[in-house]
Amino acid sequence: MALSNIANGSQVNNISNITIARPRGIQDVTLEEEDIIKDSYLFPSEAVRQGEGATSKPLSVQFVNNFESGQVNAYLTGLDSDNAIVFVAADGTLVYPSSGGSHVPVSVSERVAISLPQKEESIEVKLPRSITSARIYFCEGKLNFYVVNTPNGNGLIHPSATDPNDSSFDLSWGFVELTYTADLTLYANLSFVDFVGMVLGMQLSVLDGSQTQITCGLRPAAIADICRELAIQTNTDSFPWSNLCVVNQLGRPIRVLSPSQNSMVNPTDFEHYWSRYIDRVWEYYATAPLTINTQTEAGNITCRVTGTLLTCDGDNRDYETPTALDIWGCDSGPFGKMDGDNIIHTAVIPRLCSAFVRSTLLLEYGNIQPSVDSSQYYRANPTNHYSRLVHKYEIDGKGYTYAYDDVNPDHEDASGTLSSGAADTLTIFVGAPASECTFLD
Repeated sequence: MALSNIANGSQVNNISNITIARPRGIQDVTLEEEDIIKDSYLFPSEAVRQGEGATSKPLSVQFVNNFESGQVNAYLTGLDSDNAIVFVAADGTLVYPSSGGSHVPVSVSERVAISLPQKEESIEVKLPRSITSARIYFCEGKLNFYVVNTPNGNGLIHPSATDPNDSSFDLSWGFVELTYTADLTLYANLSFVDFVGMVLGMQLSVLDGSQTQITCGLRPAAIADICRELAIQTNTDSFPWSNLCVVNQLGRPIRVLSPSQNSMVNPTDFEHYWSRYIDRVWEYYATAPLTINTQTEAGNITCRVTGTLLTCDGDNRDYETPTALDIWGCDSGPFGKMDGDNIIHTAVIPRLCSAFVRSTLLLEYGNIQPSVDSSQYYRANPTNHYSRLVHKYEIDGKGYTYAYDDVNPDHEDASGTLSSGAADTLTIFVGAPASECTFLD
């Protein structure tokens, strides 16, 4: 079976049922909406601007190279306070790429790569101004970005984890998401919602005297280990979990796609995966109430199944039965948001979808959501085995594996988000975690 011959997490010898990366060029790239970040800044006359919109204290961002293999480059990009696409270069210079009005993607030619030093050494970059919707990418090799003209201005085409024509598809890469505001507030998280790739961890030191925050991230050999266990799961339930694993042309696992992202490439893989579970949930809650703890001023809400719909007290809309794609993404079908949704509806969506993703609706005490301890997540079948395995190989079990991974009983946090209104230094560990994390392994 595919991936059954992974030796010590290093290489795949039998690759008949997995995705093999064979990248091409920009002329073959499929322009997907979710891979384009748009700005409102139209065609600047200069590519580089400095000193505009500066914060009262530049954020120190440190990259620690623990990577065992080749050269790693980092790329820090996001939207500035004017909603313009910006890169931060190694010396803190702000680089504003432009499409020049081209409706054909143009390669970002400015020097935006931040080369990491040799293993066990670090480099510091100063972020001089606020930035939102930002990502810090890390790649073994050169990651490619493109700019294209859109009706709203420049659009930045990010690397795609699912498009085999993308020129970066054959590379090992990953990213950290962050927002840094003008009042020194920082939010940063490891996002595995779309895929897991290059191993990353992070910590945040602060200025207010409170404790340093840390999210350890994945174990060094996690990608190959997850691929191996996905193959085992395929052997167990005959669903194509091994399709989530992407290997390069040498057979080395470089990333694992989430089921939601895999559905873009293989839309029928899990089409009926949740069908029986959904039927059982609807049957159960046709005769018993489901309580949603909104964790807001709305308090607990009682829901019941009547016919084909789940109806919740005080909610402005009912919930139809979800499809597999609805459950993977938590943003379509009954989990899609609409203008005019009230506070109850917007609170029910993440909690109801989380209960499906984690398969907790039919567990003991599963009639109250969320209430089940995280140790019970993903224990029943069917379940999201991608999320189960990613959390298993996260050293501290923290990091988003789907959109609402921060939904938990009040005393728990599985999201791995670092945040502070007095941010000082954000440190990112590439290839292996911080030394403080070893005791958790």
